[in-house]
Amino acid sequence: MMPVPMVGRGDALEELRNAWEQAQLLGRCVPAVITGLPGTGKSRLTAAAVQAMTPEVVLSGSARLHSPAPYDWLAAVLAGRGPRPELPVPPQALAWLAQDPDVPRERYTPDALLRLAVTTVRALAGGRPSVLMVEDLHALDPASLSLIAELAGAPLPAVLLVTSRPPDEAVNPRLTVRTLERLAGVPGAVRRHLAALSAGEVGQIMQHLYGSSTLAAAAWQHTGGNPYRLTELLAMAGTEQALAQLVHPPAGPAVPVPVPAARRPAALTAPEQAALTAREREVLGCLAEGMSNKHIATALGISVRTVTVHVSNLLRKTGASSRTEAALWAVQRPAG
Repeated sequence: MMPVPMVGRGDALEELRNAWEQAQLLGRCVPAVITGLPGTGKSRLTAAAVQAMTPEVVLSGSARLHSPAPYDWLAAVLAGRGPRPELPVPPQALAWLAQDPDVPRERYTPDALLRLAVTTVRALAGGRPSVLMVEDLHALDPASLSLIAELAGAPLPAVLLVTSRPPDEAVNPRLTVRTLERLAGVPGAVRRHLAALSAGEVGQIMQHLYGSSTLAAAAWQHTGGNPYRLTELLAMAGTEQALAQLVHPPAGPAVPVPVPAARRPAALTAPEQAALTAREREVLGCLAEGMSNKHIATALGISVRTVTVHVSNLLRKTGASSRTEAALWAVQRPAG
């Protein structure tokens, strides 16, 4: 049986492998776009795909923490490469693309910068089998979206691996839709939307872990089929007997089933006693979806520092000793 994280994602993983083979065969950049809500496994799928592809070069970037700036994706790629290599791009233009401070901007037109950005990416890849990883397309700036669209189909043996939330959650919804349409229009492009797991897929996971799918329907209803919530629920339970108590609380007094010490959280405050503010509940929901402080800040339009304060308050109010325990506290409350 496939590893648990890939249950329900096997077809998508195979399609990504095929895109890689096609990119190497044809020598051109093949887009592969994975969309889905937080917690649906986009990162796990792309990580498994990159491992299966075994590229010589991986260029990975994402949006900035707060207000998007021109060429955020490329700036992140360059920042992650260590010492800046020699590239066939004017040093001043490269410094601008890298978002170095105090670089004059009026010297280059938008079209010229776009051509230089494409040249930079191609030079970094150097004609080698590559993966161009674009995380959170929905949060990128217009210049980065234009660059991503230009790279699709370029003469480069690479897969342009893109993750994104649905366009209606994007910083620039119209531009995001146009970019996704352009990517999808490239011959051989992969377009996958990850939804919640079905009850049957949750049953596969139960069978894999416990040799029984008796609790599949209850676990599916408890988590809404969200892969992240399901993973946290199973990690907290550890055993099938403990899971049964979590998804089917006893109606009357009962002797609790011991949870392995390594998985046992500290005594958590009951939901009705936590007295969370509306914003804290929003942050808690993001934690339960597996989001980092950076992603929570972007999603809620607040600073990372403010997110940190809210997380600290959540830990105090719920009695949790870590972000994971706070997320587990949220998971214990049935979805909906």
